[in-house]
Amino acid sequence: MAHCIVPDAEAILDKEFPVLDKGFVRLVDYMGGDARIVQAARVSYGAGTKTVREDAGLIDYLLRNQHTSPFEQVVLTFHIKMPIFVARQWVRHRTARLNEISGRYSVMQNEFYLPAQEDVAVQSTDNKQGRSTESVSQELVDTTRSLLATGQEEAYHTYTKLVDSGLAREIARINLPLSLYTEIYWQCDLHNLMHFLKLRLDGHAQKEIRDYAAVILEICRKVAPLTMASFENNIQQGVSFSGEELAALRDVVEGKPNPLSGKKLERFNAKLQQGVQK
Repeated sequence: MAHCIVPDAEAILDKEFPVLDKGFVRLVDYMGGDARIVQAARVSYGAGTKTVREDAGLIDYLLRNQHTSPFEQVVLTFHIKMPIFVARQWVRHRTARLNEISGRYSVMQNEFYLPAQEDVAVQSTDNKQGRSTESVSQELVDTTRSLLATGQEEAYHTYTKLVDSGLAREIARINLPLSLYTEIYWQCDLHNLMHFLKLRLDGHAQKEIRDYAAVILEICRKVAPLTMASFENNIQQGVSFSGEELAALRDVVEGKPNPLSGKKLERFNAKLQQGVQK
Protein backbone atom coordinates (compact mmCIF):
# COMPACT_ATOMS: atom_id res chain seq x y z
CA MET A 1 0.00 0.00 0.00
CA ALA A 2 1.41 3.39 -1.01
CA HIS A 3 0.22 6.75 0.36
CA CYS A 4 -2.89 6.19 2.47
CA ILE A 5 -5.79 8.50 1.55
CA VAL A 6 -8.66 8.93 4.02
CA PRO A 7 -11.50 10.87 2.31
CA ASP A 8 -13.03 12.16 5.55
CA ALA A 9 -9.64 13.47 6.64
CA GLU A 10 -9.01 15.08 3.26
CA ALA A 11 -12.33 16.93 3.61
CA ILE A 12 -11.23 18.75 6.79
CA LEU A 13 -7.61 19.56 5.91
CA ASP A 14 -6.84 23.23 6.71
CA LYS A 15 -10.31 23.77 8.16
CA GLU A 16 -10.33 25.80 11.38
CA PHE A 17 -12.29 24.31 14.26
CA PRO A 18 -12.92 27.10 16.81
CA VAL A 19 -12.02 26.57 20.47
CA LEU A 20 -12.58 29.00 23.37
CA ASP A 21 -13.12 32.63 22.40
CA LYS A 22 -10.31 33.15 19.88
CA GLY A 23 -8.54 29.81 19.49
CA PHE A 24 -8.71 27.05 16.90
CA VAL A 25 -7.41 23.63 15.90
CA ARG A 26 -6.53 22.90 12.28
CA LEU A 27 -5.42 19.59 10.77
CA VAL A 28 -2.50 20.54 8.55
CA ASP A 29 -1.46 17.09 7.39
CA TYR A 30 -1.73 13.41 8.24
CA MET A 31 0.10 10.22 7.34
CA GLY A 32 -1.85 6.99 7.38
CA GLY A 33 -5.14 5.88 8.91
CA ASP A 34 -6.80 2.67 10.06
CA ALA A 35 -5.59 0.88 6.92
CA ARG A 36 -1.97 1.77 7.67
CA ILE A 37 -2.28 0.40 11.22
CA VAL A 38 -3.74 -2.85 9.93
CA GLN A 39 -1.09 -3.15 7.25
CA ALA A 40 1.71 -2.50 9.74
CA ALA A 41 0.33 -5.15 12.07
CA ARG A 42 -0.09 -7.79 9.38
CA VAL A 43 3.05 -6.81 7.44
CA SER A 44 2.76 -9.54 4.82
CA TYR A 45 -0.82 -8.80 3.77
CA GLY A 46 -1.77 -6.39 1.03
CA ALA A 47 -4.78 -4.10 0.87
CA GLY A 48 -8.16 -5.69 0.28
CA THR A 49 -7.43 -9.04 1.88
CA LYS A 50 -9.54 -8.40 4.99
CA THR A 51 -12.99 -6.99 5.72
CA VAL A 52 -13.73 -3.81 7.68
CA ARG A 53 -15.11 -5.96 10.48
CA GLU A 54 -11.89 -7.98 10.65
CA ASP A 55 -9.83 -4.78 10.52
CA ALA A 56 -11.84 -3.36 13.42
CA GLY A 57 -11.33 -6.58 15.37
CA LEU A 58 -7.58 -6.49 14.80
CA ILE A 59 -7.31 -2.84 15.81
CA ASP A 60 -9.36 -3.51 18.93
CA TYR A 61 -7.14 -6.48 19.81
CA LEU A 62 -3.97 -4.40 19.37
CA LEU A 63 -5.22 -1.54 21.52
CA ARG A 64 -6.79 -3.77 24.17
CA ASN A 65 -3.53 -5.68 24.59
CA GLN A 66 -1.27 -2.62 24.36
CA HIS A 67 0.46 -3.62 21.13
CA THR A 68 1.15 0.02 20.38
CA SER A 69 3.79 0.13 17.63
CA PRO A 70 1.36 -0.16 14.67
CA PHE A 71 -0.42 3.00 15.90
CA GLU A 72 2.86 4.90 15.70
CA GLN A 73 2.69 4.47 11.92
CA VAL A 74 -0.05 7.12 11.83
CA VAL A 75 1.08 10.73 12.31
CA LEU A 76 -1.02 13.89 12.51
CA THR A 77 0.16 17.50 12.26
CA PHE A 78 -1.97 20.26 13.80
CA HIS A 79 -1.88 24.04 13.74
CA ILE A 80 -3.26 25.16 17.11
CA LYS A 81 -3.99 28.60 18.52
CA MET A 82 -4.30 28.57 22.31
CA PRO A 83 -3.66 30.71 25.39
CA ILE A 84 -0.13 30.46 26.75
CA PHE A 85 -1.30 28.85 29.99
CA VAL A 86 -2.82 26.01 27.93
CA ALA A 87 0.37 25.71 25.87
CA ARG A 88 2.37 25.32 29.09
CA GLN A 89 0.31 22.23 29.93
CA TRP A 90 0.54 21.01 26.33
CA VAL A 91 4.35 20.94 26.22
CA ARG A 92 4.44 18.47 29.10
CA HIS A 93 3.59 15.84 26.47
CA ARG A 94 7.16 15.42 25.28
CA THR A 95 6.47 12.64 22.78
CA ALA A 96 5.49 15.09 20.03
CA ARG A 97 7.32 17.60 17.85
CA LEU A 98 6.43 21.25 18.37
CA ASN A 99 7.19 24.67 16.93
CA GLU A 100 5.77 27.82 18.52
CA ILE A 101 5.50 31.39 17.27
CA SER A 102 8.37 33.44 18.68
CA GLY A 103 7.82 36.75 20.44
CA ARG A 104 11.49 37.49 19.78
CA TYR A 105 10.89 37.67 16.02
CA SER A 106 7.20 38.55 15.73
CA VAL A 107 5.09 41.31 17.23
CA MET A 108 2.45 39.54 19.27
CA GLN A 109 -1.19 40.22 18.43
CA ASN A 110 -3.64 41.88 20.82
CA GLU A 111 -5.48 38.61 21.48
CA PHE A 112 -6.15 37.38 25.00
CA TYR A 113 -8.34 34.68 26.47
CA LEU A 114 -11.25 35.95 28.55
CA PRO A 115 -13.18 33.12 30.23
CA ALA A 116 -16.87 32.87 29.47
CA GLN A 117 -19.24 33.73 32.30
CA GLU A 118 -20.06 30.09 32.94
CA ASP A 119 -16.35 29.26 33.30
CA VAL A 120 -15.65 31.69 36.15
CA ALA A 121 -15.38 29.68 39.37
CA VAL A 122 -13.88 29.78 42.86
CA GLN A 123 -11.09 27.53 44.08
CA SER A 124 -12.10 23.98 44.96
CA THR A 125 -11.83 23.14 48.65
CA ASP A 126 -10.82 19.52 48.02
CA ASN A 127 -8.75 19.90 44.83
CA LYS A 128 -5.69 22.11 45.21
CA GLN A 129 -5.22 22.50 41.45
CA GLY A 130 -8.81 22.90 40.27
CA ARG A 131 -11.93 25.01 40.34
CA SER A 132 -15.12 24.34 42.26
CA THR A 133 -18.44 23.40 40.69
CA GLU A 134 -20.32 25.64 43.14
CA SER A 135 -22.37 28.48 41.72
CA VAL A 136 -20.74 31.92 41.61
CA SER A 137 -22.47 35.27 42.08
CA GLN A 138 -22.96 37.42 39.02
CA GLU A 139 -21.12 40.21 40.82
CA LEU A 140 -17.99 38.05 41.13
CA VAL A 141 -18.28 36.94 37.50
CA ASP A 142 -18.54 40.53 36.26
CA THR A 143 -15.73 41.74 38.51
CA THR A 144 -13.44 38.89 37.45
CA ARG A 145 -13.97 39.40 33.73
CA SER A 146 -13.60 43.18 34.08
CA LEU A 147 -10.34 42.96 36.04
CA LEU A 148 -8.89 40.40 33.63
CA ALA A 149 -9.83 42.47 30.57
CA THR A 150 -8.40 45.65 32.10
CA GLY A 151 -5.14 43.94 33.02
CA GLN A 152 -4.81 42.49 29.52
CA GLU A 153 -5.46 45.87 27.91
CA GLU A 154 -2.90 47.61 30.13
CA ALA A 155 -0.28 44.91 29.55
CA TYR A 156 -0.65 45.09 25.78
CA HIS A 157 -0.57 48.90 25.83
CA THR A 158 2.75 48.75 27.69
CA TYR A 159 4.03 46.13 25.26
CA THR A 160 3.22 48.15 22.14
CA LYS A 161 4.65 51.30 23.72
CA LEU A 162 7.95 49.54 24.37
CA VAL A 163 8.04 47.96 20.89
CA ASP A 164 7.32 51.32 19.25
CA SER A 165 10.14 52.89 21.26
CA GLY A 166 12.59 50.56 19.57
CA LEU A 167 13.12 48.26 22.54
CA ALA A 168 14.02 44.69 21.65
CA ARG A 169 10.89 42.58 21.20
CA GLU A 170 12.34 39.86 23.42
CA ILE A 171 12.39 42.36 26.31
CA ALA A 172 9.13 44.14 25.51
CA ARG A 173 7.18 40.88 25.68
CA ILE A 174 8.15 39.82 29.20
CA ASN A 175 5.18 41.43 30.98
CA LEU A 176 2.56 39.90 28.67
CA PRO A 177 0.19 37.63 30.67
CA LEU A 178 -0.47 33.90 30.35
CA SER A 179 -3.83 34.66 28.75
CA LEU A 180 -2.08 35.85 25.57
CA TYR A 181 -2.80 33.60 22.59
CA THR A 182 0.10 31.76 21.00
CA GLU A 183 0.25 29.43 18.00
CA ILE A 184 2.02 26.11 17.54
CA TYR A 185 2.54 23.43 14.95
CA TRP A 186 2.20 20.12 16.78
CA GLN A 187 3.00 16.75 15.22
CA CYS A 188 2.29 13.51 17.06
CA ASP A 189 1.90 9.83 16.23
CA LEU A 190 -1.47 8.26 17.02
CA HIS A 191 -0.18 6.11 19.89
CA ASN A 192 1.08 9.13 21.84
CA LEU A 193 -1.86 11.23 20.71
CA MET A 194 -4.24 8.75 22.33
CA HIS A 195 -2.24 9.05 25.56
CA PHE A 196 -2.63 12.83 25.34
CA LEU A 197 -6.38 12.44 24.83
CA LYS A 198 -6.72 10.01 27.72
CA LEU A 199 -5.19 12.54 30.11
CA ARG A 200 -6.66 15.74 28.70
CA LEU A 201 -10.22 14.50 28.23
CA ASP A 202 -10.33 13.38 31.85
CA GLY A 203 -12.52 15.41 34.19
CA HIS A 204 -9.48 16.27 36.33
CA ALA A 205 -7.82 18.16 33.46
CA GLN A 206 -8.33 21.92 33.23
CA LYS A 207 -11.51 22.80 31.39
CA GLU A 208 -9.80 24.88 28.71
CA ILE A 209 -7.41 22.12 27.60
CA ARG A 210 -10.31 19.63 27.69
CA ASP A 211 -12.05 21.81 25.10
CA TYR A 212 -9.05 21.48 22.78
CA ALA A 213 -8.78 17.74 23.41
CA ALA A 214 -12.45 17.26 22.51
CA VAL A 215 -11.90 18.95 19.13
CA ILE A 216 -8.76 16.90 18.45
CA LEU A 217 -10.71 13.73 19.25
CA GLU A 218 -13.28 14.68 16.60
CA ILE A 219 -10.51 15.25 14.06
CA CYS A 220 -8.88 11.92 14.92
CA ARG A 221 -12.22 10.21 14.30
CA LYS A 222 -12.00 11.48 10.70
CA VAL A 223 -8.48 10.13 10.23
CA ALA A 224 -8.80 6.76 11.98
CA PRO A 225 -12.44 6.04 12.94
CA LEU A 226 -11.96 2.36 13.84
CA THR A 227 -9.02 3.17 16.09
CA MET A 228 -10.78 6.01 17.87
CA ALA A 229 -13.89 3.89 18.47
CA SER A 230 -11.63 1.31 20.13
CA PHE A 231 -9.86 4.06 22.08
CA GLU A 232 -13.12 5.42 23.45
CA ASN A 233 -14.35 1.98 24.47
CA ASN A 234 -11.15 0.51 25.91
CA ILE A 235 -9.27 3.55 27.21
CA GLN A 236 -11.34 6.71 27.55
CA GLN A 237 -14.41 4.97 28.92
CA GLY A 238 -12.52 2.15 30.61
CA VAL A 239 -11.44 1.82 34.25
CA SER A 240 -8.38 -0.08 35.50
CA PHE A 241 -8.14 -1.90 38.83
CA SER A 242 -5.11 -2.77 40.93
CA GLY A 243 -4.51 -6.39 41.88
CA GLU A 244 -5.94 -5.75 45.34
CA GLU A 245 -9.01 -4.04 43.89
CA LEU A 246 -9.55 -6.84 41.39
CA ALA A 247 -9.48 -9.40 44.21
CA ALA A 248 -12.03 -7.30 46.10
CA LEU A 249 -14.20 -7.12 42.98
CA ARG A 250 -14.18 -10.92 42.71
CA ASP A 251 -15.30 -11.16 46.34
CA VAL A 252 -18.15 -8.72 45.73
CA VAL A 253 -19.27 -10.59 42.61
CA GLU A 254 -19.26 -13.86 44.58
CA GLY A 255 -21.40 -12.27 47.31
CA LYS A 256 -18.61 -12.00 49.86
CA PRO A 257 -17.93 -8.88 51.99
CA ASN A 258 -15.67 -6.29 50.43
CA PRO A 259 -12.28 -6.63 52.21
CA LEU A 260 -11.29 -3.04 51.45
CA SER A 261 -11.76 -0.22 53.93
CA GLY A 262 -10.94 3.43 54.47
CA LYS A 263 -9.32 5.30 51.57
CA LYS A 264 -8.86 2.08 49.59
CA LEU A 265 -12.60 1.45 49.69
CA GLU A 266 -13.30 5.07 48.71
CA ARG A 267 -11.02 4.79 45.67
CA PHE A 268 -12.56 1.44 44.73
CA ASN A 269 -16.12 2.79 44.93
CA ALA A 270 -15.09 5.89 43.01
CA LYS A 271 -13.81 3.72 40.17
CA LEU A 272 -17.06 1.76 40.08
CA GLN A 273 -19.03 5.01 40.01
CA GLN A 274 -16.73 6.41 37.34
CA GLY A 275 -17.48 3.42 35.15
CA VAL A 276 -21.22 3.94 35.61
CA GLN A 277 -20.99 7.65 34.79
CA LYS A 278 -18.95 7.08 31.66
